[in-house]
Amino acid sequence: MTPDLMEQGAQRVQARQVALALHTGQTESGGRAAGFSRLNTPGEVDVTHGCILYLENVTVSFDGFKAIDQLSLDIAPGELRCIIGPNGAGKTTMMDIITGKTRPDSGMVFFGSTIDLLRYTEPQIAQLGIGRKFQKPTVFEQLTVFENLELALKTHKGVRASMFFRLDAAQRDRLAEVLLTIHLSADVARLAGTLSHGQKQWLEIGMLLMQDPKLLLLDEPVAGMTDEETERTAELFLSLKGKHSLLVIEHDMSFIDTISDIVTVLCDGSVLAQGTLAQVQADERVIEVYLGR
Repeated sequence: MTPDLMEQGAQRVQARQVALALHTGQTESGGRAAGFSRLNTPGEVDVTHGCILYLENVTVSFDGFKAIDQLSLDIAPGELRCIIGPNGAGKTTMMDIITGKTRPDSGMVFFGSTIDLLRYTEPQIAQLGIGRKFQKPTVFEQLTVFENLELALKTHKGVRASMFFRLDAAQRDRLAEVLLTIHLSADVARLAGTLSHGQKQWLEIGMLLMQDPKLLLLDEPVAGMTDEETERTAELFLSLKGKHSLLVIEHDMSFIDTISDIVTVLCDGSVLAQGTLAQVQADERVIEVYLGR
């Protein structure tokens, strides 16, 4: 994130500091209190209150239907949180709200303690350090794996800058590190269009990692993968845990069991249950609306 964007963000939230300084909240997703009395340091996301993402009483309606209904949720720095729930539970809409694609009717959405995401556009939110991956992989199929990752670097994208751009040593090291992380070091010269479905998913995750995101939103990342690819994706996510915060929407319970500590169940746009996978699987409400008997 560029310093000028951070300065703009700080200016935008400064006016709310007095009103928010006394605010504390008890959330449905773990009970951590959240306060907003400390101004963010430029270039950093303030996580001193123990949250990198905080939603409180968020509601959004489409033609009278409440897709999200008084949703409260918080994610800790470095946490890997899995979100499950039936179709229409509001999972994708929640991600749309976090990334600025959809504006809620009411509620608060904060990135760290000081960045009010409702004041930013989609591109600005991406620059703030929130990366999103949709279910279907989106890569440049006519370019190589290396070129896809190179394009995703956080650099100036103007015509002149692009014409004369050359990777420096640190950028090459970063690219090599990401290639190793996403299991594609041996495929660096391959055209992205020749990769398997799972490899394309990894490449897109790698493109997000090249942006150095603090929070990753991942929508059904193992859908359509082979068992081997699913296993390697679990290894990938566990390697990212702690370095990044991850919010993962998924239906594959075996995959969730491998990667998750805490699972949140959404239903009708709000939190129905939360706990370990074993705990939510034993919850009668979850069994009734989602898992079945």
